[in-house]
Amino acid sequence: MKSWTTWFEIPATDLNRAKKFYDAIFEMDIQLVDFGGLKMGIFPHKGVGAALCQHEAYQPSETHGVLVHLNANPDLQNVLDRVEAAGGRIIRPKSPISDEFGFMALIIDTEGNRLGLHSDN
Repeated sequence: MKSWTTWFEIPATDLNRAKKFYDAIFEMDIQLVDFGGLKMGIFPHKGVGAALCQHEAYQPSETHGVLVHLNANPDLQNVLDRVEAAGGRIIRPKSPISDEFGFMALIIDTEGNRLGLHSDN
């Protein structure tokens, strides 16, 4: 089977604020780039890629749009513990999916996007 996820984009109205949020909760450094008006923050990655996108065509949404689940292994609770301090909100705490599929949670980032977190433990 091939992996169907190759890339996803997270809308941002303030790219620097969004970068600060994701850098803080995942303890990483997102690379900022400008493609002539489309500003992006590229997540460090190997394989599936992710980017923050700031442009008039991208509108964050708390209740609609794509629901992306970010990998928060080994335990998403470690990431959740940093969400509020970084300016986000937890809307569903760590919850079991099943023994086979691990755990998930839902957050709202600093840009108003609803995102899932997933981990095996």
